[in-house]
Amino acid sequence: MILHVATVDKFIPPFVDLIKKEFNGGEHVFWLKGDFVRYPVERSGSVHLRGRGGWGKLVAFLRLLFLLHASDKVMIHGMFSPKLVRTLSLCPWLLYKCYWFIWGDDLYQYKSHKKTRRALKNEKRRRFVIRRIGHLVTYIKGDVELARKWYSATGVYHECLMYLSNVVKPENLDSAKKVSTEGRVNVLLGNSAALSNNHFDAMERFLPYRNEDIRIFAPLSYGDKSNVEMVVSRGKDLFGEKFIPITEFVPYDDYLNFLKTIDIGVFNHKRQQAMGNTISLIGMGKTVYMRKDVPQWNFLVSLGLVLKDVENFSMDFIGCEDIDKNKRIVQVFFSRGNLINQLSRIFEG
Repeated sequence: MILHVATVDKFIPPFVDLIKKEFNGGEHVFWLKGDFVRYPVERSGSVHLRGRGGWGKLVAFLRLLFLLHASDKVMIHGMFSPKLVRTLSLCPWLLYKCYWFIWGDDLYQYKSHKKTRRALKNEKRRRFVIRRIGHLVTYIKGDVELARKWYSATGVYHECLMYLSNVVKPENLDSAKKVSTEGRVNVLLGNSAALSNNHFDAMERFLPYRNEDIRIFAPLSYGDKSNVEMVVSRGKDLFGEKFIPITEFVPYDDYLNFLKTIDIGVFNHKRQQAMGNTISLIGMGKTVYMRKDVPQWNFLVSLGLVLKDVENFSMDFIGCEDIDKNKRIVQVFFSRGNLINQLSRIFEG
């Protein structure tokens, strides 16, 4: 039996469906918690959803404890839950069979965690767990190197795209031309309301072009809610109606169609983040700007992809030859087939 433990996010429901469709569903069990209204997952014999209330949480924890011990492998989707970390730290004999699917934000808690006594205690437990966890799963080798540097992680590295959000559909690779109308340039600013998007610094880089025919779209439907109002206020002050915040959740397929209207993607993160957006845009033939001092830059460039440095931002696009090259690389590496093969090696190895 293979156990998957996760807090539901936009990645998880499609992942559950993928496992049921492409693998032996009877071998996989999911233990999930979180907002099932926003991210609905159907409960079944193999999908356990943590209930609300004291009794529901207690029953769910006891079930989790049993499943952790009964399973042959444990897939931990994001190392976020303090209760899960505490449980694993108290049951270190389980760690050899645990696979940490590194999301990025869970890794960078090393730098971003609060300095309260509770947070420091949780970080100490995380260090204990991450150092001993048996397996590290990601497609960005730089994140594994950081886990080894920051937490002395000793686990085996498994290259894997992890989720369908990191897969580009072939139908989205059919056209590399700009699709915005009348010469207008549509810019995507970041991927969320998280402070790590560094929205304000990016906006300063856009200022020389604010009198041109541009539209700046800022996804703000999730992340740091306290940051949304400030980003919207600053964007409107600088760019008026040319700044368009996206504050409501957009279904995945609709969001992909929206990305097709984008010409330039700007990801000013100082850490690994927004990879689903980045890969989709590159695969669609769009121009992507990001920082050179982040692990994903080295990873993407190592594949042969052509990017632009946000430190030297302009409204320039990459050339047609680079567009074709980028699309070919993305079509091969970031494919559903590659994801399934990588997961198969993890599940069967």
